[in-house]
Amino acid sequence: MTRNAIPIESFARDAEPRFSLNEIPVPMVYATHRIIRDCNDAFAELFGYERADLIDKSFAVLYPKISDFIRTGKVWLEHLPGSRSYYDERIMMSVTGQRFWCQVNGKSFQRDDPFAHALYCFQRLNRPTASPRLALTERQHQILTLVSQGKTNARIAGELDLSVRTVESHRARLMKITGCANSAQLISWFLHAPETQDR
Repeated sequence: MTRNAIPIESFARDAEPRFSLNEIPVPMVYATHRIIRDCNDAFAELFGYERADLIDKSFAVLYPKISDFIRTGKVWLEHLPGSRSYYDERIMMSVTGQRFWCQVNGKSFQRDDPFAHALYCFQRLNRPTASPRLALTERQHQILTLVSQGKTNARIAGELDLSVRTVESHRARLMKITGCANSAQLISWFLHAPETQDR
């Protein structure tokens, strides 16, 4: 194995990674139960911190609101089990209070406890954080809430007693009015929608 190789299988056995994250040129962080155990300088610089200031801190310090941290955790908990990879786009916050969009890719290494050992890659996105006030209908709110829970169109249709085609039409309309290009962006928009929106 070369010096820069990442022994992925070690995450299932050991409490600590066996490589230096600083060897990776993109913002990376290793966490256990959403506590930062190691990160590289690129990750710390992304948020304006020194690396040492983030070690053993909760990811919650990087969110504008604790409610954002909680909601994002619930979504990831549904998608990470089974040693799967998952990604979303979310608003994060630097040490100075500046908010910015990030794309986050994560990989869990423990099948029955997805937050036990996980590796995350962050990428800053060039996107404004302010969103216009949107007036959504009650039905759109219902569908958006179920979409954010990772439910399929068929399951949403069954729960709301609608046809799958009707749900598809509502989702397409939601994508258009929010400016989202895919379901991951739509979920992220819902999770971080400004409090001034009608909800």
